[in-house]
Amino acid sequence: MARLAGAYINRIGTAVPQHDVHQTFIGFVDQFLPERKDKLIFRRMVQRSGIEHRYSTLTPSENLEISADQNGFFQPGRFAGTGARMKRFETHAVDLAQQAIEALDLNEDLASATHLVVASCTGFTAPGLDQQIMERLGLDPSIERTMVGFMGCAAAVNALKVAHHIVRSEPSAKVLVVNLELCTLHLQETPDIEVILSALLFGDGCAASLISAEPKGIALKDFRVATIPETRDLITWRIGDAGFEMSLSGEVPGQIARALRHEATRNDESGILRGQHKDDFDLWAVHAGGRTILDAVEQGLDLAPDALNWSRGVLRDFGNMSSATLMFVLHRMMQDAPRKSNGFGMAFGPGLVAETFRFTLAE
Repeated sequence: MARLAGAYINRIGTAVPQHDVHQTFIGFVDQFLPERKDKLIFRRMVQRSGIEHRYSTLTPSENLEISADQNGFFQPGRFAGTGARMKRFETHAVDLAQQAIEALDLNEDLASATHLVVASCTGFTAPGLDQQIMERLGLDPSIERTMVGFMGCAAAVNALKVAHHIVRSEPSAKVLVVNLELCTLHLQETPDIEVILSALLFGDGCAASLISAEPKGIALKDFRVATIPETRDLITWRIGDAGFEMSLSGEVPGQIARALRHEATRNDESGILRGQHKDDFDLWAVHAGGRTILDAVEQGLDLAPDALNWSRGVLRDFGNMSSATLMFVLHRMMQDAPRKSNGFGMAFGPGLVAETFRFTLAE
């Protein structure tokens, strides 16, 4: 039997919108939270979040009593409906995608892309973002397109998995993968402190990557998914009348820590560590879903205090950009981590699922 080709992330390009809205969001929310105790909780969690910057396609307002943004999406008592938010996605998502793809610096090689995989859970249109990218960048109209939709933060790994399988079955393939999320379109007007604290995490961002059989960049070794039993309602993402409604239970970090502690203890071939020990991995590329999520992974696997610094740095600089976030972590590793390092990648999503993969930084 012929040996299947390996798949490599050859390049990663990233982009965020120009507007840093983190402080604007904090000021806006602090203004409309009705209960003093909720204000105190919110302020405390802001300080503990580990986030300093988050970006949005929406322009921050200069008068938060009128609206959180100059576009008029988030006026108290008149938050935009889902249709207006999707129109914004349809007209602005492709611009950010173009910036990330251009950051790949492929020039004329971009035209040789054979497949396009797009992951997003923050906007839907038809014709979709895949066709918009194809038309905007002049890709071959016959390029094979795949959309990975509404799978949450873990979709970063699902998109890589699709590209991995394509390259292994078609060694000449050049797969362009785009993870695009405009999370800030979905701010909810609510006094529910748990919903508000979830919104504190999220920002807009896009990552583009080129995956092929050319042995440079990050070698993708294998993939494995695990579902934590009886946790399906802990992360939900539903389409409401005023945008998409996120529910992120405070139980999530504890469930992740317990599940990972169990995986590390059993440590057999069928587990997510594939029988390996945590010390076998030099790099941990963990989705920066929030400080408590990263703390849960560190505690569950008993990792060194600096093991997740790559992820904590992305969280600090950009917040949680859903499916794009993990690719930002891998981008930094490609730039600065030692060659030949063995790595373990992980992202969490609704289910509650842990999508994992092993990788090596090629020479």
